[in-house]
Amino acid sequence: MDSTMILFVAAILIVGGLLYAVVSFTRHAGDRALNTDKYRSKWLQIQKLLEQGDHGRQMAILQADKLLDQALRERNFRGETMGERMKSASKSWSNAGAVWSAHKLRNQIAHETEVNLSSSMANQALASFKQALKDVGAI
Repeated sequence: MDSTMILFVAAILIVGGLLYAVVSFTRHAGDRALNTDKYRSKWLQIQKLLEQGDHGRQMAILQADKLLDQALRERNFRGETMGERMKSASKSWSNAGAVWSAHKLRNQIAHETEVNLSSSMANQALASFKQALKDVGAI
């Protein structure tokens, strides 16, 4: 093998290695697999909160929103805030409007002093969070 052939092979290996590094570091958001057992366990804890009346329903919604945010972070959806990550993930959801409504309810609970939260409202919001978690591969 002459020196030009050796340089050519070395150049190909270097370029190949650089391309691999670039692809590895610029993966698309959502490529990372999640620990579904961990998320299912946390989801069961959230569902148990429903048994604790109005306060439990409110806590369940706050915790479900937090769990979704954790999943979005772990799946590498882009954004500084939960809202930005939700925008990045919206195309992954089967019903983005329902997820946004559930998140808005969470914000209402977190920021207002008097929130009347019926059982059906809480169940609907939790169903939306659960579907979003399924859509991103968390549960």
